[in-house]
Amino acid sequence: MVFSSTTFLFLFLPAVLILYYNPIIKNLAFRNAVLIASSIFFYAWGEPFFVLLMLVSIMLNWLFGLGVAKFKDNNIPKAKLFVALSVVMNLGMMFVFKYLTFTLENINALFSSNLDTLDIALPIGISFFTFQAMSYVIDVYRGNGAVQKNPFNVALYISFFPQLIAGPIVRYQTIAEQINFRKENFTDFSDGVYRFMLGFCKKVLIANNVASVADEIFGKSEISVATAWIGAIAYTLQIFFDFAGYSEMAIGLGKMFGFHFLENFDYPYISKSVSEFWRRWHMSLGTWFRDYVYFPLGGSRVKSKSRLVFNLFVVWLLTGVWHGANWTFVAWGLLYFVLLAFEKLTNFPAKLKSFSHIYTMLFVIIGWVLFRSESISAALEYLQTMFFMSGAELFDDKAIFFLDNYKFYLVAGILACFPIMPKIKEKIKTGKKIYESIAAIALFVTFIVSLTFTIKGSYNPFIYFNF
Repeated sequence: MVFSSTTFLFLFLPAVLILYYNPIIKNLAFRNAVLIASSIFFYAWGEPFFVLLMLVSIMLNWLFGLGVAKFKDNNIPKAKLFVALSVVMNLGMMFVFKYLTFTLENINALFSSNLDTLDIALPIGISFFTFQAMSYVIDVYRGNGAVQKNPFNVALYISFFPQLIAGPIVRYQTIAEQINFRKENFTDFSDGVYRFMLGFCKKVLIANNVASVADEIFGKSEISVATAWIGAIAYTLQIFFDFAGYSEMAIGLGKMFGFHFLENFDYPYISKSVSEFWRRWHMSLGTWFRDYVYFPLGGSRVKSKSRLVFNLFVVWLLTGVWHGANWTFVAWGLLYFVLLAFEKLTNFPAKLKSFSHIYTMLFVIIGWVLFRSESISAALEYLQTMFFMSGAELFDDKAIFFLDNYKFYLVAGILACFPIMPKIKEKIKTGKKIYESIAAIALFVTFIVSLTFTIKGSYNPFIYFNF
């Protein structure tokens, strides 16, 4: 079930809100139970078998957390053992369902063997809920949060449907108090509705429409240079508004139930360095790798540049692998390792001044071509076309067609990448209430238009459901 589906919008969400805000039973324990049951149903809707896997993960990580808390003050080796069990279990589960088939395929290709590749189905959102579960146990060991003796609190944290499938990745300490002591109010609820509608419009109006352009162009073998660039830009817009739209909807849904999640995107396409881009893009994942991989390795506070480079290599290799079982993701992660290591060692973007944004977006777009392609060879062929190295013509009828039929969505997407509306709001000295009222009416009208696209059944899946 996706947030932008009619089932979610007209059946699931209204039913959950009615149950949650039941005027007869208002205590928080009841409301938490409603959210747990709803979240399990939400996941089971699309994954009727794998919901059992998620429930087993919840129970085991709850037990691991209890084990860590019991021994961390008087028997460090045993506490570390429970942390290790959590890491091995969670990563092992990810490996089996996400990477085992890929591993066996590569063994067959490398050694000309004929192993059964098993074709194991990928549970939706496994990379997100396993990372949350691991962080809970590790934080208990580090003393960054109290252990939860109530398994239902851990169940709500891991399974909460707004961020279950595609994040943002939430740390337990962020919402620990909110689980037991939150107080819902109309301001939060209305702001949550606003954020949900905004994310919905980004997903349905921009991401879904530019996705048609990207899918069509990346699926063709012979294209012009202009068409290749249109396809690359379309996918650059698609992945941002698809994922940022989902995150915004998740944050909005959380507020509707009294939860406050941290932001996951901060206008990443205005960045003037690759380092800045990754401080603005998928911030919850970047923070996770920083706190649980980069800092434990020593981070940037190391004695030698070679160690710094090694730390960056490990983080970005794992970041690439986390995104999927394909060599394109590994290469994508290593591309960012090279760029970030180069920036840290040379302070290069600062020397570019006015060209730093062009430099950053050029490599971001190149990265997305690699990310989107079926294979590394396909990505290289596409990039050769983009950069005049394939002998392709400069312009063709396909470029004219896509520009003519999708120019509104492409232009709207590009403009929405910049913080234009927040800056206008900042500069308004008087009449802010009038501005906010006009903006709310405009958003409502846009939301209704977006609903018509959803009802018609246009392209709707979320990219990050695959991860």
